[in-house]
Amino acid sequence: MASLPSVTRNLKLDHEFRKSSTHNSNSTDNKTTSISYQRNFTSKANLEPKSLDFREAISILKEGSRDVESGFYVPVLQECIDRNSVSDAQIIHTHIVKTGAHTDLFIMSFLLNVYTKCGSMEYAVNLFENLPRRNIVNWTALMTGYVQNSQPELAIQVFLELLEAGVYPTNYTLGAVINACSSLFSIKFGRQIHGYIIKYQIESDTSMGNALCSLYSKCGSFECAVKAFRRIPEKNVISWTTVLSACGDNGQPEKGLNFFVEMLLEDGEPNEFTLTSVLSLCCLMHALGFGEQVHSYSIKLGYDASVSIKNSIMYLYLRSGRVDEARRLFDAMGTISLVTWNAIIAGYSRIMGSEKDYLKAHHSGAEALQIYLKLHRSRMKPDLFTFSSILTVCSGLVALDQGEQIHAQTIKSGSLSDVVVGSALVNMYYKCGSAEKATKAFVEMPTRTLISWSSMITGFAQHGRCVEALQLFEDMIITGVKPNKVTFVGVLSACSHAGMVDEALNYFEMMKKKYKIKPVVDHYACLIDMYVRLGKLQEAFDFIEKMDFEPNEFIWSMLIAGCRSHGNMELGFYAAERLLQLKPKDCETYALLLSMYISAGKWKDVTKVRKMMKDKKLGTLQDWSSISIKDKVYSFKPDDISHNRCVEIYRLLDDLVERAKSLGYVSERNLDILDEDGNDKGMLSSTIHHSEKLAVAFGLLSTCQGSSIRVIKSISMYRDSHSLIKHISAMTGREIILRDSKRLHQFNDGQCSCGDFGSLL
Repeated sequence: MASLPSVTRNLKLDHEFRKSSTHNSNSTDNKTTSISYQRNFTSKANLEPKSLDFREAISILKEGSRDVESGFYVPVLQECIDRNSVSDAQIIHTHIVKTGAHTDLFIMSFLLNVYTKCGSMEYAVNLFENLPRRNIVNWTALMTGYVQNSQPELAIQVFLELLEAGVYPTNYTLGAVINACSSLFSIKFGRQIHGYIIKYQIESDTSMGNALCSLYSKCGSFECAVKAFRRIPEKNVISWTTVLSACGDNGQPEKGLNFFVEMLLEDGEPNEFTLTSVLSLCCLMHALGFGEQVHSYSIKLGYDASVSIKNSIMYLYLRSGRVDEARRLFDAMGTISLVTWNAIIAGYSRIMGSEKDYLKAHHSGAEALQIYLKLHRSRMKPDLFTFSSILTVCSGLVALDQGEQIHAQTIKSGSLSDVVVGSALVNMYYKCGSAEKATKAFVEMPTRTLISWSSMITGFAQHGRCVEALQLFEDMIITGVKPNKVTFVGVLSACSHAGMVDEALNYFEMMKKKYKIKPVVDHYACLIDMYVRLGKLQEAFDFIEKMDFEPNEFIWSMLIAGCRSHGNMELGFYAAERLLQLKPKDCETYALLLSMYISAGKWKDVTKVRKMMKDKKLGTLQDWSSISIKDKVYSFKPDDISHNRCVEIYRLLDDLVERAKSLGYVSERNLDILDEDGNDKGMLSSTIHHSEKLAVAFGLLSTCQGSSIRVIKSISMYRDSHSLIKHISAMTGREIILRDSKRLHQFNDGQCSCGDFGSLL
């Protein structure tokens, strides 16, 4: 055999029945069947299927008393595919058997195709096994059915049986098995199929090249994907779209845009899917200008009404910080699909997670919530992607009330059984400070993944529930789930909070030796945090010196905070020098250094730090706090007087301060940037009421007695605020949960879950 028969993969399968050759049965039979089908289909018999209603046709077949010609079955079977009706297909199947038409290989092949397209693989397999004879079309239909119904491993098994039976595959067959390999990410078997394709000299076939490019891309072998693409002599739009998608999937967006330019230079005309892929690449590169050109080009080609292109350009606007343009595009859409709703919500959620400007991030989260409420009121049902995105937003806003409402909606919709939604729910509850509800959500998950276990362990650690975190880790090991580096960050964090030095070091060794996980900076940070909490500053410093890589800003800041708390200023100043050598870009880091130098009266160092801030064009700290109450978010800045209840807020706060003083609270003013002569330097201002104090006071005024108060803050808490809020929690009997830029603080009865330690300013 010189080469395999060439069949275009993009043809419909019923066309394939008429065109494929057969190697294990008489080819004349196939030709006869095809001619018979054409004749019967166009004949003017008494029972012309096109003149009958579908239900009338089914009724005639259900009676089973009247013979029909072969051509009668084809359009009725096609209607079964369109209606996705297995029950009607079974009625037709019964009639075919009764009338003896089951000997017609074409009709049986078409029926096999109906079962696979309708997802009834059990009936398809039964029919296949009882065929009096089989041709390559039957084998291919069964393989394709397995791939389409998410059973790729069975498709490969059928392919191996096909070869053992001495049947030669067509291009369409090989395309199906390559798709199966892609679904299984089986590059090893895929390479064997590639070798088979090369052997029979069909690698140049466009459909084969497209399938191979997709296979290598999905298996992470980008260079091989590009090589497969380059070997295609006659590239079609699918070829170009496939290689563009490969670039996006493998983190090569710039190469993808170059391929798109190359396509245009070769006079290739993109379709809707090509343009959507290009816009996705623009999103990855934040290439707004290029994306706008692609958008204009898509309109020129007549795709101005394309929902997928509109969604992509809207998402590009969001990724590029052009929120207003994205929102205008969204608002201008007449009919909004769920994909569009999901795109705008996910876009705002992403901005919230990546935006360094606290106010912009917070505003994006609030907008995402408002859009979700509109979606809910539209009576369109959210899906798994919607719930996952909006629960992430609730986590970022510490919006527990809204998160609980969404939890109820996931139960109602049946989405709670999805592992992604369940994990997002657990994450939301613990980030909102409700370890009990996080635990309940975790226990109720029907399936737990490594992500679920790791999230819950981390949640317990952040809430200071260290024993439960470590017990959960042991339970995870017993169930056979293998931990990863994220899991061990949670475990070591729990040991750090509890001051369990021996246990922490044992887990650290277990991670390296038993699970072969190379420590990263987060693991070392947990152990250093542990030593610092215990006041073992020299041990912490020694551990830093032994690390396999250079310590980052966070580690040095942690050591500095510990030195301030425990009074070891000599080591603190040394750590500060090492920190400055890294030339940090975070304004909060400089604020920490300024606070330390000012309290020690080291004015030369103060001047040096200020100069560095000025050179880097760093201004004042962006100190904002917010609280979510009844679907509305309220934000506060230091000494804020813009709120309409500011008189009540300050009156309550002054009263709380006076009561706290009687319990031992000593007010301290932070970041008073004064020189030796008492002159205000103006780089950072002296503040009486920091933003978190105002947010907590407003929460006390706006919520009922006994309810928890949840606040988020843009920077680390101030030590003065931390001390005051501890007293407020004791005086009011309220749980106050505050998440700052570094950690979660859960105040109860005058105690904080952080153990009074952190990079507090």
